[in-house]
Amino acid sequence: MKLATLCYIKKDGKTLMLHRTKKENDIHEGKWVGVGGKIEKGESPEECAVREVFEETGLKAEELKLRGLLTFPDFNNSEDWYGYLYVVEKFSGEIIESPEGDLKWVEDSKLFELDMWEGDELFMRWMMEDRMFSAKFVYDENEKMKDYSVTFYD
Repeated sequence: MKLATLCYIKKDGKTLMLHRTKKENDIHEGKWVGVGGKIEKGESPEECAVREVFEETGLKAEELKLRGLLTFPDFNNSEDWYGYLYVVEKFSGEIIESPEGDLKWVEDSKLFELDMWEGDELFMRWMMEDRMFSAKFVYDENEKMKDYSVTFYD
């Protein structure tokens, strides 16, 4: 079981997206994603989110808004992943060159033109509607979404 965070940084009708292009053997190669990563031993999800945002963008997240809980059973024929989904609207600092890929501010109206995971398209819409949710996304061995379920907490 893996625990992780995923953050979407927003400013002026744009979202900071990461085009995964730099890591070897990256399951996310070529996809556009938010920033985040695995929770380290002794770390809270919020501490992880702040650390990952800084490591991958150079920005200091000053306020996190929890928007969702994500479940990916047997992801990549490996193990179950559980993620905490955050929105960051208050931050400081300057963007760095990310070790994960290329960072780009994308107009919210153009987000769904990007190549991203099928599940990401769904939960990003819910996130943009300012809804709290818990969702499970099931992918097959070819990285295609087979099924999903969601519960909203409005």
